[in-house]
Amino acid sequence: MRALLRHCCHGALIAGLALVTTPSAPVRAQGIGGFETSASSAFVRDLTTGTILLEKNADTPLPPASMSKLMTLLMLFEAIEDGRMALDTPFTVSQRAYAMGGSRMFLEPTDRPTAEDLIRGIAVLSGNDASVVVAEGLAGTEEAFARMATRRAQELGMRNTTLINSSGWPDPDHMMSKRDLAILAEHLITEYPDYYTYLSEPEFTWNNIPQSNRVPLLGAGVGLDGLKTGFTSAAGYSLTGSAEQDGRRVVFAFGGLNSEGARAREAEAIINWAFRQFAKVTVAEEGTVLAEAPVWLGEADTVPLVVARDADVLIPAVAQRSLEARVVYEGPLPAPITQGDELGMLVIDIPEMDEARIPLIAGASVAEGGFAVRAEAAARRLVGLMLSQAQDRPN
Repeated sequence: MRALLRHCCHGALIAGLALVTTPSAPVRAQGIGGFETSASSAFVRDLTTGTILLEKNADTPLPPASMSKLMTLLMLFEAIEDGRMALDTPFTVSQRAYAMGGSRMFLEPTDRPTAEDLIRGIAVLSGNDASVVVAEGLAGTEEAFARMATRRAQELGMRNTTLINSSGWPDPDHMMSKRDLAILAEHLITEYPDYYTYLSEPEFTWNNIPQSNRVPLLGAGVGLDGLKTGFTSAAGYSLTGSAEQDGRRVVFAFGGLNSEGARAREAEAIINWAFRQFAKVTVAEEGTVLAEAPVWLGEADTVPLVVARDADVLIPAVAQRSLEARVVYEGPLPAPITQGDELGMLVIDIPEMDEARIPLIAGASVAEGGFAVRAEAAARRLVGLMLSQAQDRPN
């Protein structure tokens, strides 16, 4: 890969990287490489690098259907983790839960399902009845649960989410954006990896009624390993999913398709595109010195700027030879400086995509200079001022 590097404020060549001076503006990734989604709304993000690969009406609040059950699962996971209940805690099945239509776990009023049973009833079977049981068990009423879940969603940065119920049952005010669903999926995957495995179980049996997981492509060899489908007439056939291949993971959410088959085909198309048309590249390894930044009034004249972790970026496979990178900092940097202080950014311009920004930290500490350093700096400043004034005088 041929990469181009320039330094803002001060420049120096780094082995294998050439100096350039022409700035480039980042472009939002949408339909990179000619990819077009059939969904009416969609969001795709590479979790390994944090790169957004696709967004289409991603921030529009839309009916999420059963995909909003992921929020119900999260609230249950959190209750288990903070000790309010355990996996074997029994729940009561209310008449309201029993009467729920649509997809069901087939709970009976006399049943006492455990939290773990209900996790499977929601994650695998998409049970509306199981969702209401969880909501009532956590908050007393489904209405109180919806308010609690909406507040939690806002805390997670899900700005376009308003929940009216626990199941995604149609309601004109029950809304989530595809970006919000992807944020929720990422949170479940990263913060609750042990519970995430429930979302990939192929089937679950309750009351002698076996049912299969509704998520398409599980076990199909494309790396898709969970989350949640949804369907209502308003939402269309929808999916929030995640897939992993060769150490890379992507999350995606899309909706508005007209059949189960179209949903499965779209999921496979997104997965194939995300993994085949992009490559993860390490621009600089952890600890690599990318610049020597000047220091003002320090015991040392410069401080090394290093990457705190491997600088991994995701790029279109066809663009590996056309990257530009620059080191950005505001200098000279005033002493004292402590090793590990964040002092700048490695900014990488990638064709057709947003720029990647990697923090740069001080590779060493620089103490504040003593009297001699300050006196020398003052003298240099005085000399510079005198020379400037002399140049300004008329001949």
